[in-house]
Amino acid sequence: MEAILATVLLGVLLAVFIVIFRLRSKSVQPKRKVASNAQNKAVKSYSKAEVARHNKRTDCWIIIKDKVFDVTSYVEEHPGGNAILDHAGDDSTEGFYGPQHATRVFEMIDDFCIGDLEI
Repeated sequence: MEAILATVLLGVLLAVFIVIFRLRSKSVQPKRKVASNAQNKAVKSYSKAEVARHNKRTDCWIIIKDKVFDVTSYVEEHPGGNAILDHAGDDSTEGFYGPQHATRVFEMIDDFCIGDLEI
């Protein structure tokens, strides 16, 4: 009886540690941030052709409303799985503003912005 109780207790503790670890790992820190215009007068611009070269899981850029985002560090954490790769290297504005996204995504996307799209 004591062995069963100890096993159950250890199982519960292990589950708690796994949940805590996964929650911490979901708070992804982006690799790069673009400084605000007040801090950096020159904002980098990218052509559509340049963005199109970053179309893989290990190198993923997307365009949202004429801004370029390097979301490579977020691909593995994306709650929608591989859906983020559907428009890798391309315009993802329509998908980004779809009903599947919670308002939290609108607050965090700026952390991944690396510049503007050349128009």
